[in-house]
Amino acid sequence: MNHKRPRSVLVLVHSPDRQILLLERSHFPGFWQSVTGSQEGRERPIDTAVRELEEETGIRAAASELCDWRLSHRFAIYPQWRHRYAPGVTHNVEHLLSIRVPVDTPVRLAPDEHRAWHWLPWRQAAREVFSWSNRAAILMLVQRPSVCPYGG
Repeated sequence: MNHKRPRSVLVLVHSPDRQILLLERSHFPGFWQSVTGSQEGRERPIDTAVRELEEETGIRAAASELCDWRLSHRFAIYPQWRHRYAPGVTHNVEHLLSIRVPVDTPVRLAPDEHRAWHWLPWRQAAREVFSWSNRAAILMLVQRPSVCPYGG
């Protein structure tokens, strides 16, 4: 079995007016999140972010269009997902990146991963996501708008 690496990305997709694109997981209805995914092979976090963004939403972007926050969180892997990792792996390191796109950007979901999507104002999105790291990223987007060269 190929195990997932315990290194991943969270890509916060947002509009210029701070609406947040959220995706609902197919196998866990009610679990809303930003784009996420594990690094593969020797991928750098920015490469993983570009790949996952396209796989999960159909949004194609160059690495230069994403903002690498140079911030990561270490957290316990939810028990329902630990079987994907090597035995004994209980924690993951998640790198935070973001991209700003218009709300009319077409979204095409990967149905095996996500069942629905919607744009929400940042406050509502922060309440709706199930992950504390996703919530923290949304709040940081508003608190630290200068983190990205495009103004966050």
